[in-house]
Amino acid sequence: MGDKPVHTTAKSWVDPSPWLPSQVPVSFLSTNGNTRQFDSTHGPLERAYPGPSTELLLTAYRKMVLGRRFDEQATTLARQGRLAVHPSSLGQEACQVGAALALRATDWLFPTYRDCVALVSRGIDPIEALTLLRGDAHCGYDPVLHRTAPQCTPLATHAAHATGLAHGERLKGTDTVALALVGDGATSEGDFHEALNLAGVLKAPVVFLVQNNGYAISVPLSEQCAAPSLAYKGIGYGIRAEQVDGNDAEAVLAVLTAAVEDARAGGGPWLVEAHTYRMGPHTSADDPSRYRTAAEADRWRERDPIDRLESALRERGLLTEADTKAAAAEAEVYAADIRERLATDPELALQNLCDHVFATPPPHLAAQGALLRAELESR
Repeated sequence: MGDKPVHTTAKSWVDPSPWLPSQVPVSFLSTNGNTRQFDSTHGPLERAYPGPSTELLLTAYRKMVLGRRFDEQATTLARQGRLAVHPSSLGQEACQVGAALALRATDWLFPTYRDCVALVSRGIDPIEALTLLRGDAHCGYDPVLHRTAPQCTPLATHAAHATGLAHGERLKGTDTVALALVGDGATSEGDFHEALNLAGVLKAPVVFLVQNNGYAISVPLSEQCAAPSLAYKGIGYGIRAEQVDGNDAEAVLAVLTAAVEDARAGGGPWLVEAHTYRMGPHTSADDPSRYRTAAEADRWRERDPIDRLESALRERGLLTEADTKAAAAEAEVYAADIRERLATDPELALQNLCDHVFATPPPHLAAQGALLRAELESR
């Protein structure tokens, strides 16, 4: 018997360069924020990323100041036992505020457990944003009202949800874009790769923002991935990719805005890697001194995203001393309100523990809920 002919569905060769990220992370600001390194053209592919408007930069600065004070207050509350745990995002404010501001009110955000600053930047009440970490409910805010999915603790599982929602919205004829926030550790999970593969095949209007903060708990990136950049993972799925200085708020806003609007216009999904650093511990229960040095953290502290943006805005005459004091004062009022409202223990209805997990509870969960209610009624 002769060999059967080999059938292939291979596509014609396509130049991969438009899908490759820039060879160095896109950056607008120098380390101290005093000079503008680039105008609008970055990298070997000469991609154009127009700079954000003055209004957007000032809004980003204010939200970053508020976000950092929120994070500091939440960390203190965790130490006091008012929160069960708190995963700090100190140092990652440019990524989280940039993600929130790059979206329209009609778009969807898919956050992780570390993305409370993105939640409050999107307009969610800070107490509702902390409800999950307080242990009071599965989600403290209305996801549909805020177009923000519940915070995801399992790594990368929400990436597929974001892809599915984006594809579904397109089928309905809307121009909605979904943006999924993931960490560097999540890029090693199967769900992440399945989501990117599906998004690439469907050309779904979804943007994946990887906040590469250097460590997956205690595992450094060098022991997790051999690729020159996590952004290069996009080309394997036919997804446009870019890498950006995640501590440069101006660059993050420029790249994410371009990615979101390109996805909205039918350009397909994007994978954006933001190079940043987790200044605090993995969570309030972690001791980062066991796996990284103080000198390393100090080097990143010199690239503080708020300091860099503030310095640049001052140099351009867009921010005054009075403005910075006003932002700081607003942040203190914001933190005081959080302290006051979290000082009272909530009244929780234990019989509702199994509610709001599924739209239609499966039999096993309905049975568990019935047992719980029966036990409570017998007391």
